[in-house]
Amino acid sequence: MTPVPAFAGQPLDRADHIRTDPARLAAARRGGLLLKLDELLPVLDDDDGLTWTDAGEAPADAELVFLGLLEDRAAFAEVPPRGDSGPAYAHRPAWAEVSRLSAPELAIYGEARTMLDWHARHRFCAQCGETTRPAKGGWQRDCPACAAQHFPRVDPVAIMLVECEGQLLLGRQSRFPRGSFSALAGFIEPGETVEEAVAREVFEEAGVRVTGVRYIASQPWPFPSQLMIGCIAYAASLELVIDKTEIEDARWFTRADVAEALAKGADSASFIPPPTQAIAHDMLQWWLEQES
Repeated sequence: MTPVPAFAGQPLDRADHIRTDPARLAAARRGGLLLKLDELLPVLDDDDGLTWTDAGEAPADAELVFLGLLEDRAAFAEVPPRGDSGPAYAHRPAWAEVSRLSAPELAIYGEARTMLDWHARHRFCAQCGETTRPAKGGWQRDCPACAAQHFPRVDPVAIMLVECEGQLLLGRQSRFPRGSFSALAGFIEPGETVEEAVAREVFEEAGVRVTGVRYIASQPWPFPSQLMIGCIAYAASLELVIDKTEIEDARWFTRADVAEALAKGADSASFIPPPTQAIAHDMLQWWLEQES
């Protein structure tokens, strides 16, 4: 069974027809919902759910992003004064907070966070430097000076399991908690296919040549805007040549090692697995289930 990772399973109807209709968008804002946030963190209610207020009460000059329709009611979120310049691993404390959300609400929050962070960090035109303005309900920013149009970015990342002789190759970065290992990963570069990116990243980081790359599942990752593309590949040799400038360590783990890590978490003697919010965790579980 293909895993359904955190931040996936979006319940919102993105309703593109409303984005492109200023009159309908204005009407939707007057009667819509506004997601309550503390900058880019969700404000949870007493039941560990997202908190919503009345979008019609937002200041007229507030930059609101139209997230979509939630049970036929328009849902919005307000762009904060500043975005987030920190890397994904700086948000581990926030993961414990967002993990309290149900899967559908986590997907809503992930979309909102990605969109709001993009707006907050892209207020100026990359072509001429002029202040840009939101358009299409926040799914575009337009430059009034040079007419350039700017769109929210999604950065594709290949994340891969590598198998050889019934073992799995995992690596660790120096910033990982002690004892933690995860799937190798890297950004897909211009001019590359997903398969080529997988092969390149594995060879660069661990000195391993792989073949038979195939897709497992994907995950929108809102720290800040990645699309994690999960794959599996196969190596012909267990020999490793680790590039210490890329990763701190890489090792082969048996099925028993992976099973223990997923079952015991931080108490595992094998390694500490990636957090449950990360697609790497789902991929490890998927790999174990392929044994049969």
